[in-house]
Amino acid sequence: MSASPATIKDVARVAGVSVATVSRALNGAGNVLPDTRQRIVDVARELRYSPSGAARSLITRRTDTIGALLPDLHGEFFSELIRGIDQAARARGLHLLLSSSHDDADEAAAALRAMNGRVDGLIVMSPHADDDFLSQNLPLSLPAVLLNSGVRAPTQRVFAVDNFGGARQMTEHLVATGRRRIAFLGGPAANFEARERERGHRAGLPAGVQPWLLEGDFSEAGGERAGAFLLGLPAAERPDAVFAANDIMAIGLLGTLIAAGVRVPEDIALAGFDDIPVARYVSPALTTMHVPIAALGQQALDALADALEQDSHDRSATVMPVQLVVRRSCGAKT
Repeated sequence: MSASPATIKDVARVAGVSVATVSRALNGAGNVLPDTRQRIVDVARELRYSPSGAARSLITRRTDTIGALLPDLHGEFFSELIRGIDQAARARGLHLLLSSSHDDADEAAAALRAMNGRVDGLIVMSPHADDDFLSQNLPLSLPAVLLNSGVRAPTQRVFAVDNFGGARQMTEHLVATGRRRIAFLGGPAANFEARERERGHRAGLPAGVQPWLLEGDFSEAGGERAGAFLLGLPAAERPDAVFAANDIMAIGLLGTLIAAGVRVPEDIALAGFDDIPVARYVSPALTTMHVPIAALGQQALDALADALEQDSHDRSATVMPVQLVVRRSCGAKT
């Protein structure tokens, strides 16, 4: 029969100090002599004492846990984003609690309510995170950082990528390569990033040119459906380029076109947005706008951790630049 795990009373007894002193020493309080602190740490290690996280949180009012609410946990974009958040959290000794809203407003609201009291702060990326939604579901007392949010009057720190500028630059690039019938494969209508990328595409078109918009949903299947629609058109009526609002739709579209014998980029040039890792490995390699996905997660976590350490309430907004990456799918020389 195994011995019972050591308690804080055992550490106090062996170290010859009070339970309160052990608690202060192991929680980093400054009113413990260095020699005493070291003795307590040595005894705790010898006894293999593991402090209760719940008990520590009652003392410090901190859980050392950060919550992250994302629209989804599937796919290369979110994998890279989570990697950036997690690496920054580990570097600061913080735990990470992940939740997905599955693009559902009710699930997003339920996740926010469930995390309240369990985390010290939140990173929120949700197409539903507008002013009304946040005011109803995010307590003002809970520090938060918003990612790619369309809030008009943010009460939290905001990080976003330059969706508008990047989409405009990509459209101008396709025009500069001689493409004139450019279709834009958009994202969900309620999604702020999708709206900004469509707005940037419109701004990048030559004066007088009407946009050619295709419905999409940011999924690979959405790209495949767009491909099936284009294949249903006579070859002469198809666009000579398609700019997809994200890479995963562009890859779905690419596979559908190639399988039907459509040449990319000779018949239809193709471009995406995000520069997920697989974009460089498809054939032809995908021209896209590079988004610093992992850095976005890392900077959001660092900003939230800094706010918690300094007990500050920063409402500033940071727009992270994107970069045009030219590969073979657009037909331009690289």
